[in-house]
Amino acid sequence: MLRPPRLSLPASIAHPVRLLPLTFLALILVGTLLLLLPVARSGESAAGFMPAFFTSTSAVTVTGLATVDTSTYWSPTGQAIILLLVEVGGLGIIALATVLGLFIGGRLGLRTRMVAQADMHVVNIGEVRPLFRRVALTMIFFQAVTAFVLTLRYRGAYFDDLPTALWHGVFDAVMAFNNAGFSLNRDSLVGYAGDGLIIIPISVAVFFGAVGFPVLAELFAGWRTPARWTIHTRLTVWGSIALLVFAVVAFLALEWSNPATLGGEGVWHKIVTGIEGGSMPRSGGLNSFDWGQVRPETLNMGIILMFIGGGSASTAGGIKITTFLLLAYVIWAELRGDPDVTIGARSVAPRVARTAITIALLAVMLVTSTTFLLMLMTDYEFDIALFECTSAFATVGLSTGITPDLPTNAQCVIVVLMFLGRVGTIAAAGALVLRRRVPRYHFPEEQPIIG
Repeated sequence: MLRPPRLSLPASIAHPVRLLPLTFLALILVGTLLLLLPVARSGESAAGFMPAFFTSTSAVTVTGLATVDTSTYWSPTGQAIILLLVEVGGLGIIALATVLGLFIGGRLGLRTRMVAQADMHVVNIGEVRPLFRRVALTMIFFQAVTAFVLTLRYRGAYFDDLPTALWHGVFDAVMAFNNAGFSLNRDSLVGYAGDGLIIIPISVAVFFGAVGFPVLAELFAGWRTPARWTIHTRLTVWGSIALLVFAVVAFLALEWSNPATLGGEGVWHKIVTGIEGGSMPRSGGLNSFDWGQVRPETLNMGIILMFIGGGSASTAGGIKITTFLLLAYVIWAELRGDPDVTIGARSVAPRVARTAITIALLAVMLVTSTTFLLMLMTDYEFDIALFECTSAFATVGLSTGITPDLPTNAQCVIVVLMFLGRVGTIAAAGALVLRRRVPRYHFPEEQPIIG
C-alpha cells in the first residue's frame, strides 16, 4: 500500500533555533490578520495595517506598547484577541503546543522537545515534558488567584456589575502574570493609584511571572530547602528579591517629594506606588503614574532595571537577572585573578560565561543603535528615546507617552526590537548562523594589549 509522501521543512529551516523565531513570526502574522477583521475594531471601519501589526507584535512578545488606545480603538472582540495573543506569547508557541499535545495525546516528538528546550532554556531535554505540565498549572493558578482578588475589588469599589468587574479582573491578571502592559483603561492603572488591593496583587503577579517557570517549578518542589537549590534558582530568587528591594527604596527616595508623582500623596499611597515603581520596570508595563513626569534619575534607574529584566525562561525580557549576576561574578573573578568563575561551590563553564557576555553586548548594541535611529527619525531627546527602545527590547511596555506619536518608520524599529527581545538575542543570532564546527587545529596564542 502506497503512503502519501510526508511533508517536511528543509533542515535549515526546521533547526530548533531557527524554528523558534519563525513560529513567533507566524503567530504575529496570524494575530495581525485577526485584528484586521472589522469585528475587532471599535467603530464602523476596520483597523489599519500598522496599528494591527504593531499591536499583534506587542501582544505576542508580551510587551504592551501600543500606538492606539486599547480601550477605545479595539472592540471587546479585538481585546479578547489581544488577551489570547498575550497568553499564547507568554507561554510560548511551542510550550503551548507541547502542553496541548501532552493533554491530548501524551506524546512529544524529539524535534518538538528540542524547540521547546530552546524556548524555555531547559538544561536537560528530559525535563521538558514534566516542566510543561507544571507551566500550565502554574499559569492557571497565578492568573486565577489574581483574577479572583481583582474581581472582588473591582466589583466592590469600581464597577456596578459583575461581568464587567470579572472581565477587567481576568484581563489584568493575564497581563500582570505575562508581564504585558495592555490595559482596558485609557490611563492604564492611574484610576487605581494608591489602591493597594489592586496595585499590590498586580505587582506580585508581575514579580512571579518574571521569575521564570523552571525556578517556580523548583521552588514548588523544594522551597523549604534553599541549600539544595540549583545555582540558577539561587541567582534568580535572591537576585530578584535584592533588585526589587533596591528598586522600591530608590524609587521612593527619588520620587517622595516630586509633586508630579508622589509629592502630594499620603504615606500609604506612596508606599503602594513605590512597590509598583520598583516592580513594573522588571517587565510589567502597567503604570498608575506618568513615567514622563518622573525625575531624570528615576528615568535612568528604570532604564537600568528594564535592561536587566527578569528570570530566564520567564515572561520577562531584558538580558535576564542570571546573565547580569553572572557577569558580575566574571568581573569579580577577573579582578581577583582567579582562573575559574565560581559561584558558591560550583564553577561556571567558560562557554556559559562567554554566552552571557555575548547576550549583554548584543543587547547593548541593539538598544544603543536603535536609540540613535529613533533620535534621527524623531525630535525626542536621548533619555526619552533610550527609555522607549529599552522598554521595547526588554518587552516591558512602559513609555513616557511617545509611542502613539511615533512615525511609521520609528514604529517599525520598535517592532523589530520587541521581536528580538522576545525570541532572545542568542536565538535570533543562532537562527542566522547555525553552523557550529569543532576545529581540528588550534592557532598559536597571542595576547593583545587590553585596556
